[in-house]
This record gives sequence, C-alpha cells and structure tokens, in this order.
Amino acid sequence: MSAVGLAFFVGIVGLTLIVTYFAAKRTNTASEFYTAGGGLTGWQNGLAIAGDYLSAASFLGIAGAIALNGFDGFFFSLGYLVAYLVVLYLVAEPLRNLGKYTLADMINARFDQKKIRATAALSTITIVIFYMIAQLVGAGALIQLLLGIDYWVAVLIVGVMMTVYVLFGGMTATSWVQIIKAVLLMIGTVIISFLVLAKFHFNIFEMFSEMKTATPHGENFLNPGVKYTNPVDTMSMTMALVLGTAGLPHILMRFFTVKDAKTARSSVVVATWIVGIFYILTIFLGFGAAAFVGSNEIIAANAAGNMAAPLLAQALGGDMLMSFVSAVAFATILAVVAGLVLSGASAFAHDIYGEIIKKGKMTERQQMLAARYASISVAVLSISLALFAQKMNVAFLVSLAFCVAASANLPVILYTIYWKRFNTTGAITAMLTGLISALVLVAVSPNVLGPEGAAIFVGTPLFPLTNPAIVSIPAGFLGGYIGTVLSAKADALRFAEVSVKANTGFKG
Repeated sequence: MSAVGLAFFVGIVGLTLIVTYFAAKRTNTASEFYTAGGGLTGWQNGLAIAGDYLSAASFLGIAGAIALNGFDGFFFSLGYLVAYLVVLYLVAEPLRNLGKYTLADMINARFDQKKIRATAALSTITIVIFYMIAQLVGAGALIQLLLGIDYWVAVLIVGVMMTVYVLFGGMTATSWVQIIKAVLLMIGTVIISFLVLAKFHFNIFEMFSEMKTATPHGENFLNPGVKYTNPVDTMSMTMALVLGTAGLPHILMRFFTVKDAKTARSSVVVATWIVGIFYILTIFLGFGAAAFVGSNEIIAANAAGNMAAPLLAQALGGDMLMSFVSAVAFATILAVVAGLVLSGASAFAHDIYGEIIKKGKMTERQQMLAARYASISVAVLSISLALFAQKMNVAFLVSLAFCVAASANLPVILYTIYWKRFNTTGAITAMLTGLISALVLVAVSPNVLGPEGAAIFVGTPLFPLTNPAIVSIPAGFLGGYIGTVLSAKADALRFAEVSVKANTGFKG
C-alpha cells in the first residue's frame, strides 16, 4: 500500500478511536451503553441508521453483484430501499413506544414471559451472527487486497477493533462512528459516480447504451435473468430484503437511542433519503466497474466480486482515490460490526443473563460487566465462523440474515402490535417456526449443497431456492396464527393497554 493509502487508513482509524475515547467517558450506565441514554436527535440517529444499514454488503457486495450480474445485482438495491417503507409505516413508532433496549423488551411489554424473552434473544443472536460473518468476510477481502496480508489476519484485526469500540464506548461511540462513516461513504460514492458519469459524457442514456456491449453478457446485462434464472427464487430473495429490515436487531435497537416516537419517525425519514440516494448511485458503481475494470479482473481480485468498488476507484482516480474508498469501506465495516456486536451483546447480557438468570436484579456495574463479556463472546464466535466463509458474496450472506429476520422477528412484531387475540404460545411458535424453517432450508439449499466449488459442501440440494424467504416468512406468520388459535385466549385488557401505549407513547 502507498503512503497515501496508509495515511487514509490511519486517519480514519485514529478518528474513530478518538470518538471512542470521549464516548467512554460518557458511558457509565446500562442505558448509556445500550442506547446512548436516548439522547440522539432525529438527524443524528438518521445518519447513524444509514451508517448502520449501508454495510459492506451495500458498498462492496452490491457493486460487485451489479458489475458481474447486471440487473440481477440491482435487486439488492431495490429490496434494501423499499424495506425502509415497511419500517417507517409499521414498526418504528410502536417499537420505540413499547421497548427499552431490545426487541425482547418490546414483545414483553405485552407478554411478560421468560420463555418469550429467551426465544427472542436466540433469534437476535442468530441474525447477528449471519450479518457479522458477511461484514467480516468483506473486511478480510478488502484488507487482504490492500495490505497483502493473510485473510485470517485481516479478519482478526477488524474483530479486535470492533470489540474495542463496543467495550469502551458502547452505543455512543458506535453511533458517532456510524455517523462519520455515513458521511464519508456518501462522499466517496458521489465522487465515483460523478467520475463514471463523466466517462459517459454525463449522458445516462449513453451509459445504458454502451453497457449493452461492455460485458460478456451483452444486452442481457440490462435484463433480469443473468444470475437469477428462477423467477420464484428472485421473488423469494426480494421478499427477504423488503421485509427483513423491520426485523433486524441492530436496526431496531437504534429506535431506542432517541427520546420519543416522533424523533424515531424523523430519524427514519432522514435515513430513507440517505439510503435512497446511495442505492440509486450503486448503478453507477456497478456499471462503472463492469465497463472500466472488467469481470475478469474483478473475479481475479475476489471470486464473489466484493472488490469491484475499490478497483473502480483505482481505475478512475488512481491509488489516491482507491485508498480513500478502501479506507471508507473499512470504516463502513467497523461501524456496522460494532452495532452488530452491541445488539448481540444486549441479547446475551440484558435478555438472557439480566432478565432471565438474574431476574432483573442487577447493579449497574453487573450489567455493564455482563454486556462487555457478552460483546467479547459475540465477537469471538463471529470471527471464528467468518474464517470459513471467505468465498461467499457478502450481499448474499446479508440476504440470508434478512430472511431469518423477516421469518422469525417480523411476524411476532406485527402480531404483538396489531392482533388482539395473539398470545404467548403464538409468539413463541411464530419465532421458532420462522427461525427453524429459515435455517433448515438454507442448510439444504444450493448455497450449502452443490457441485464442488459452487457451494460450501459437495452434494445435491434438497431445497431448490437460494433464499427460502418465500417459504419461511409465511411459515412464521402461520406458526404464530396456529399457535394462538390452538391455545388459550389472549388477555384483551393487556392488548388494549399495549395498543394505546404503542400508538401514543403514553406510559401511565
């Protein structure tokens, strides 16, 4: 790496460590550790949500997916963007009004049951691990390319740094790292998009016309079907992306960092604008990489296409722009994994240890120690699993996390808020049915079982779709319905209380 590239890396890492240092001075209670004391403004939280959401999958994975697969890669951008409408209109306000630190807190506002809290924590940890693997794979590939070090060493470096952010700075440090990263990422993306458009004389129609002959796919590059030849598979993946955001623990946790539901809504609006602009610009990243880098060079750098964006930056702006973009991508990964570690740690420390084992009877010091030990545990587990997933596209890995979130969490969230008869049995059944069906179907899908080199294990897939959302999401909703109607009736008075609180924020 050049001296300029190293300077960018050191500068961004140094900036985030300074943020962590000052945040650590303000992180003395469990509330400050988990939710920054609820003190973020709408625009701050909006930027932080965007920073949390625009992960390695968005910047590295989608650029590579579009560059290699054309329109099929853009499905990821469309799904991620539309997902925020679901969050804005169905989830953000009730979640903020009912919850405290975690998803389990929100569900327990209606069902005060340890087994529900344990199940929700299990679902959260599973989703966090899936998502963490994707981020660490992207980090490993990026640092391996730039520094020439082994993949496993790169993963360890990122793992140690993300753990430092969470251990010492908690949600305050994590939020500000995400805000800084969101600003830098948008700057880098706009610069690259401008340079790509300049190559096509600032004529979008010319760009689309030239892309018909710029890749081995020819005109098919601009049409669906290059990668996803099965329409049902495409629909399944899109369902996971559109519905999954509303069940992602690290995104849901962000709504507890503001003072009220009104601020939560405004933060989602800010995030939606930032996320929307970014995903439109992924077209320029993908098209530019396909036209000016080429599929052969992209695949040579990383078989899954995860290095398309940095390679495009180098082709258009030389080593300096590549260094800046790579440093921003590194900051992107650090910010997202810090948020993921925090949400996984909260499930361990707050839900399982604090509320189930200790029955809510813990001192502030015990809560903080439990959260920090849990952070280390989540980080170690994720790093260990990421070492075996080097060749998988990070956008695809994240789509699996979205599938689990939509199948296990979304049904119970919506039923809890909107269905009067919903009860404890239904809540547990919904989460377990969605979680287990998603995991089992992924385990027997073409991504896990397939020809040598095309999957994790060699074998014949028992389930034909690469993403099982079209089956597992309805299974989660159906499980909640059946579990409810076959068991005792719900407490209508408790629902009425929760409904008023969810819609008004009234605590009385």
